[in-house]
Amino acid sequence: MFTQEDGEYAVKLARKAIECAVKDEKLSFKKTPEKFEKEMGAFVTINKHPSEDLRGCIGYPEPTYPLKEAIIRGAQSATRDPRFSPLREDELDSVIVEVSLLTPPEKLDYEEPKELPEKITCGKNGLIVSKGTRRGLLLPQVSVDQDWDEEQFLDHTCRKAGLPHNEWKKGDCKIEVFEGVIFKEEEPYGDVVKRDIDDN
Repeated sequence: MFTQEDGEYAVKLARKAIECAVKDEKLSFKKTPEKFEKEMGAFVTINKHPSEDLRGCIGYPEPTYPLKEAIIRGAQSATRDPRFSPLREDELDSVIVEVSLLTPPEKLDYEEPKELPEKITCGKNGLIVSKGTRRGLLLPQVSVDQDWDEEQFLDHTCRKAGLPHNEWKKGDCKIEVFEGVIFKEEEPYGDVVKRDIDDN
């Protein structure tokens, strides 16, 4: 769906949006490729380099905005991720930018909660768990980075939603899955590569 050229555009757009947010400058960019004008979900992740510790991650799972706008909004919001202090200008040379381009979430149908781990594939699926007003999302790469199996992935997504870790076993949670194409900088301002998380 997305070429290497698309990935480079997405990451460079996110990097530029991050710079402008941190420097309080107006964002301007050239003509956008057509597929970036279509509504699609996207997340932008900022990681420290070389540790790859998380520095910020914000995005939109549903196709609410044109993709270019989802990337810009996610990137600028990630500089002010409430879990961390705001990103500083002197950190720009020591972080790497990663963009996840997402398929629309699809609800999983199940009769028994014990079926759920078999309907999920770590390294392929991202997860959204919802119950009442609570909702938690984890990107596909998280389960691989943390070396979780499918049950652990469900547990941690429940925790992200502010629910007990085993809430999914009660059978009354809404479980959605999605997939992502992920591009990232190899180093700050460096080459952009596609990340094949299922090969990790």
